[in-house]
Amino acid sequence: MRPSVMTRSIVSAAAVAGLAIGTLATAGTSFAAPAPAAQPAASADSFGILATNNLGLSTNQAKGIQRSWLPGWGYSGAVDGQLGTNSWKAIQRCLAAQYGYKDSIDGVVGPNTIKALQRLLKKHAGYTGAIDGIAGPGTRAAWSNWANYIG
Repeated sequence: MRPSVMTRSIVSAAAVAGLAIGTLATAGTSFAAPAPAAQPAASADSFGILATNNLGLSTNQAKGIQRSWLPGWGYSGAVDGQLGTNSWKAIQRCLAAQYGYKDSIDGVVGPNTIKALQRLLKKHAGYTGAIDGIAGPGTRAAWSNWANYIG
């Protein structure tokens, strides 16, 4: 009788161990984080609407630009001190008419916008740096001078 009790005990222990291992293995996959849902690709337009780029200007300086300079270039938006897509479209219209901007009027502040802005700033706001399309400290300082002059 003794061997069958021992056999049953070993078989029972193996079954319990198998169930425990199976439960743990399943738990590892059943509680895993779900795969992220596919996100649609974002376009420049989806960010451009909400994008603000004051290039270092204070809200008051940006309001001055929106109030005094941009209406002459088709800006009719809010004077809120946030240079967003519509503000930059007006700036690009000015830059296209007078400072060699030849890219899209899209409100995106890219290197070509910055290059044309640097030409404006070189002529009117004491910018002495390169026309390189990088809005570095010199460009930002001259942009601030221009905003103070305009506003």
